[in-house]
Amino acid sequence: MNLEHASSLLAILDDDKSIQSALRDLIESEGMSALCFDSAEQFLESRARHQASCLIADISMSGMSGIELQARLKVEECGIPIIFITARGDIPLAVSAMKDGASDFFAKPFEGRVFLAAVERALETNRNARRKALEQADLLGRYSSLTPREQEVLPLLVSGLMNKQAAARLGITEYTVQIHRGHIMRKMRADSFAALVRMAERLSPRSPKV
Repeated sequence: MNLEHASSLLAILDDDKSIQSALRDLIESEGMSALCFDSAEQFLESRARHQASCLIADISMSGMSGIELQARLKVEECGIPIIFITARGDIPLAVSAMKDGASDFFAKPFEGRVFLAAVERALETNRNARRKALEQADLLGRYSSLTPREQEVLPLLVSGLMNKQAAARLGITEYTVQIHRGHIMRKMRADSFAALVRMAERLSPRSPKV
C-alpha cells in the first residue's frame, strides 16, 4: 500500500529499541520519515511535537507514561494525533486513551497493513486540523483589517438589523452604514451577505464583538 503525502513526518516513542527500529522500517518503506525517541521526556525536549504529523507511542514506559504524555500535550493544546501501541494487559488503558482523544491503539504484535491504514487516518486528521487552523487564521486576519467602527457595524448587520436600524443604534446616518457595509464585504472578501454571516459565526468564539 502506498500512502499519500510521502513527506509526512512521524514521531516514534518507545523505550524498546527493537520496536523503534521495526516501526521506523515499516514507515520508511512507505516513503515517510520517522524520528525515534526513547522517552516521553526526550520527545518533549525536542520540537517534534510541533513538526510531526502523528505520534506513535508506547502506552507504558519508564518515566512519564504515554497516558501522562497525552494529558500533557492536551494541556499544551498540541493537537498531534496519537496512535498508542500496547501490551495486551494495557488494553483498558488504551481504551481510556481513545476516549480522551487518541487516534487509535494496537496491541503488540499487530499487522503492518492495518497499522499503516490507521497511520493514514491520523495523517488525514492532522491535515484537516492544520487546514482549518490556517483558514481560521486567515479569517481573523481579515477581521483585524476592519476599522473599529466597521467592527461595531458588523455584528449589527449579521444580527439581522436593517441599515437604518444599525444607524440608529450607533448614532450615525444610514448612508454611513451603507458605506461601512461595502467596506466590510470587500475586506472580509465575502461574495454574498450569507457568506458574511457564516464568517461572523466562525469568528464569534474568538471575538466578543461579533
